[in-house]
Amino acid sequence: MNPEMKTIKILGTGCPKCKQTEAVVKEALAQSGQQAEIIKVEDIQKIMEYNVMSTPAVVVDEVVKIKGRVPSISDILAVIA
Repeated sequence: MNPEMKTIKILGTGCPKCKQTEAVVKEALAQSGQQAEIIKVEDIQKIMEYNVMSTPAVVVDEVVKIKGRVPSISDILAVIA
């Protein structure tokens, strides 16, 4: 794997907001021209390991950046910059 490539995890149990968050992340990546590995984390135990109580959440390189709401494209662009 490219060491410059970010890993973005989307934490959520598969709800509509979690799916919407995934779409926003993919669109932000497309707009920025960046590549990232996108991993969906739907297991509640694994989500709790990030100390996230409300989903959806976005984790970039193992740091929780956004939680409890669907981010905007500009939110994602800011955290992957």
